Amino acid sequence: MSAISIFYGLYCNEGPVIRNVAERTGFRLIEDEAIAALAAQLSGMTTDRICRAFCAKSSVFNAFTHEKERAIAYLRLAMAKTLQEERILLAGCCGQLIPPQITHVLRVCLIADLGFRTQMAATERVSEKEALKVIRKSDEDRSSWTLTLRKEVDPWEPALYDILIPMGKVSVDQAVELIVSNMHKDVVSPTDASRAAVADFLLQARVEVALAAEGHDVDVEAKDGAVTLVINKHVLMLSRLEEELKTLVSPMEGVRSVETKIGPNFHQADIYRKYDFQTPSKVLLVDDEREFVQTLSERLLLRDMGSAVAYDGESALKLVSEEEPEVMILDLKMPGIDGIEVLKRVKASRPNIEVIILTGHGSEADRETCMKLGAFAYLQKPVDIDVLSETLKRANEKIHKTSSRKNQGG
Repeated sequence: MSAISIFYGLYCNEGPVIRNVAERTGFRLIEDEAIAALAAQLSGMTTDRICRAFCAKSSVFNAFTHEKERAIAYLRLAMAKTLQEERILLAGCCGQLIPPQITHVLRVCLIADLGFRTQMAATERVSEKEALKVIRKSDEDRSSWTLTLRKEVDPWEPALYDILIPMGKVSVDQAVELIVSNMHKDVVSPTDASRAAVADFLLQARVEVALAAEGHDVDVEAKDGAVTLVINKHVLMLSRLEEELKTLVSPMEGVRSVETKIGPNFHQADIYRKYDFQTPSKVLLVDDEREFVQTLSERLLLRDMGSAVAYDGESALKLVSEEEPEVMILDLKMPGIDGIEVLKRVKASRPNIEVIILTGHGSEADRETCMKLGAFAYLQKPVDIDVLSETLKRANEKIHKTSSRKNQGG
């Protein structure tokens, strides 16, 4: 039995169309939130962090954590597992994960011009100004998503779909009828080749997840048990990386052979970086001494520790709410919101963040106050970079031990 995937632009009558198609076909409706929840269950990441993969904006720490790439790998695995089921209606962005070789999925796109979409928003009492803002943000996210997955910058490109429906020109009933009638055509009926493509997709996803779990970020292709690993970033010791990748993938169930090849982006300026889960890579540096904090960031980078920088307390708190760093190195004396107040607010809202105080102006009373408020450590400037590095690693170890206990239900 065929499956259906409906991708849509916001305010394109998508809700009534999806509900009516589900009712007409009796297919189980599966939306992005359900796929993300399964990906979170498989990965141990939170659903919120998985869902960030749908957004155009990446975390400032992503170059060091590869969190978006890991989220997409687990979303693929969740989708591949979901496609083992028949009679399903996939609604949202996750349908874009399905390879074109899986031909028994009817791919549908609902879109309309901006005028129609703002009119639909008005029926929900959304102002034109707010509607335009939300629509543009949604379209930006969808464009980034399709570019990442399908290398297509236009999410509404007709070649990506079996049916592209202009919702400004057809009614909901007409759209539903068009989808249901096409679902029964032979071209989207399951075939041996299409079912084999689902098995290939599942193997591809399993390999991607296994490599992501070891800190690698490579493209994976799979066909009848033959796995090809595509290295898209320049690496200084290519043969060593190729051997490591093959050693990881070759023993996996279902893998008959493994080969590596260089991808089209291999000769660009980016350098391949394996993510080391034992090294702190989500460190927020907060200090109003710009030259000092920039130099500190560079010195941490030389030790493979990724960091972002904030020059005042207000900016730091904004980054904490948006990016969720794991460790913060915090100065006490800053204009505006001082370090002690930042520490209070961070520990109140994000108690899992470990805060290392690094100051040149603190007193013994300040140290006692900070430690009572939950600071991980209190260091004085100037600090030996090795001492700071060791303190960061200990903070990181504490975070991951706590996270591991939570995942195990302890």
